[in-house]
Amino acid sequence: MAFPAPRPEPPRLPQHLLRTLECQQGAVRAVRFNADGNYLLTCGGDKSLKLWSVSRGALLKTYAGHGYEVLDVDGSYDNSQLCSCSSDKTVILWDVATGQVTRKLRGHAGRVNCVRFNEEATVMLSGSIDGTVRCWDTRSRRMEPIQVLDEARDGVSSLKVVEHELLTGSLFSVFVRSVDGRLRRYDLRMGQLHVDFISSPITCVCFSQDGQCTLSSSLDSAVRLLDKSTGELLGEYTGHQNKDYKLDCCLSNKDTHVLCCSEDGHVYCWDLVEGSLALKLPVGKAVVQSLSFHPTEACLLTAMEGRVQVWGTEPEDAEADSITAE
Repeated sequence: MAFPAPRPEPPRLPQHLLRTLECQQGAVRAVRFNADGNYLLTCGGDKSLKLWSVSRGALLKTYAGHGYEVLDVDGSYDNSQLCSCSSDKTVILWDVATGQVTRKLRGHAGRVNCVRFNEEATVMLSGSIDGTVRCWDTRSRRMEPIQVLDEARDGVSSLKVVEHELLTGSLFSVFVRSVDGRLRRYDLRMGQLHVDFISSPITCVCFSQDGQCTLSSSLDSAVRLLDKSTGELLGEYTGHQNKDYKLDCCLSNKDTHVLCCSEDGHVYCWDLVEGSLALKLPVGKAVVQSLSFHPTEACLLTAMEGRVQVWGTEPEDAEADSITAE
């Protein structure tokens, strides 16, 4: 007689504060894990970009070269390069080891909100308030973009790249206050564009880990999960506050939970399938501006005002005990 297999334990959520980083770079506009999750990057209101050790909370390097606040950053797959964007309308390619500017690219007509490498780090993609996504070749000395995607009617607030697909979300133009609210998915290999209409300005977009769904947060205080192929609404997650700020959302590393920043000082975490609130994480008393989930572990970064917090599934002392025991 065979005994039934034990039920798998539900995934654990990062709800214990492991450490706080006082970044000393003004307001932290964005926080990001690097490709393998061993390091984190912070974008500062003081025009700087900083690289930190996640495990030690130690500052490793500061990168200076932008003329205004830094709004987004991404690391290459091999950790050798960074790309960043700023309110100064530029995109910068950095050498991680030396901290030197490799390329400083101009071409956007306004603030650059978001930037990403493709998987091979051969192309940088930047989205701007000017309504365009510009693609830059990182291997050549060419200063002009190799392609400009200008289908958005208003500012591009967020973009993500997975293999040959690009996902963008549009917010609004500060000049005309018009609203686009469209989720655009470009198949760069096939040269196709798919558009899904969201009834409110979009603040952040991302793909699910399995590549089958898209997630977007918007200024009606809702996060929506769509089927990538059909555009069908699979889930809607509410309860948080997002009316005025460009806030991040993401999926957990195993696609089990949806997470989103909130203007009430919390990070909200919902069960992806059931849609129920699994965790309301108290971060502080101000707006949680940005978050990032570890690529392989249940570890979360949050940014509020001038500090970044690292969250894990167990308290720091418990983690140290387990390491010692091993």
